[in-house]
Amino acid sequence: MARKDIIGSENAVSEVVDVILILGIMLIAITVITVAGFPALQNMQDSGHKENIRQSFIVLGENVNKVVFDKAPSQSVELKMYGGGIWVTSDSYMNITVETWNSSSSAKENQTAISSQMRSLQNEFEDTTISYENTGVWAKYQTGDAVIVRDPKFVFNDNLLVIPFAPIRGTDGIAGEGLIRVIAREDGATVLYSFQNVSAVDINIQSLYYTAWEDYLRDNLEMQVEINDTESSVHAHKEYTENIDVYVLKSSLDMSIE
Repeated sequence: MARKDIIGSENAVSEVVDVILILGIMLIAITVITVAGFPALQNMQDSGHKENIRQSFIVLGENVNKVVFDKAPSQSVELKMYGGGIWVTSDSYMNITVETWNSSSSAKENQTAISSQMRSLQNEFEDTTISYENTGVWAKYQTGDAVIVRDPKFVFNDNLLVIPFAPIRGTDGIAGEGLIRVIAREDGATVLYSFQNVSAVDINIQSLYYTAWEDYLRDNLEMQVEINDTESSVHAHKEYTENIDVYVLKSSLDMSIE
């Protein structure tokens, strides 16, 4: 091809345009992946971490309850951290009052069975909080909804009501990533409070998971419940047509995080 023909040829221009188009398409694809793909991948990863934490707390609850019910003096559970934090908190409370028949005075009287802090072992990751609290496992999400992950060990059967009360002592907390160990030990002797001829029971719980406690007390113990959103509390009441026996099992825990 003559030099004049080479200079006037449009083949080189076409090749340059093709390269520019390919680079443009690649740039658009990279931008789309960066803007949409990475956040989606991150959300999937976070969802997986939250599910792993939930499953770990179910296992933790099963093991810690062995200490609560005197099946083991201590339990050690390994958990994986994904960048959140875990600590023992002091912002949950339980009060139990029973109405009994006093044969001496031939009248009903109210007795306080328990009035004390419960406290909880709480894990917070991203917008989700999961806790072990009074033999149950609970979760709360960014929407504000609280749910039961694992039922607490209350029992009502044949006119017998058994209420566990497992207050937690400890101030440990840790944040970051990696493996940690939660150790639960007996903190003193287990105490059993018994009440006979009970005609009514009142349970007041103040907790981050008060709406989930509301569901549990209503659905499982068939109690009348009302909540106080201002105080993050639930009040449950039930009157029994036949008097029942109530047992409150107090088993204190000492929790440490390593």
